[in-house]
Amino acid sequence: MTETPRPEIPADLDWIRAAPEDEQGPGPWIEIAFGKDDAVYLRETSDPDNVVTTTQKKWDAFVLGVQAGEFDHFVEGVEDGTGTGAGT
Repeated sequence: MTETPRPEIPADLDWIRAAPEDEQGPGPWIEIAFGKDDAVYLRETSDPDNVVTTTQKKWDAFVLGVQAGEFDHFVEGVEDGTGTGAGT
């Protein structure tokens, strides 16, 4: 199988950390940056060289889905410690 070449990640991106306002620790946290030409970049603070790229339209659809509760099943049981969600 051939790998698809990775697009270049602009060096001048302004990364925004998605962390609670009162959180001082290093995370890991998700960071997001908005680039030129409708590009949106995502990475984890623990692995900043591993960057996922999407479009503004897809990012907006994802955010609206999160707000509407479409992904709640992925975190079921996380708050009570049972860990039954897909992300655990």
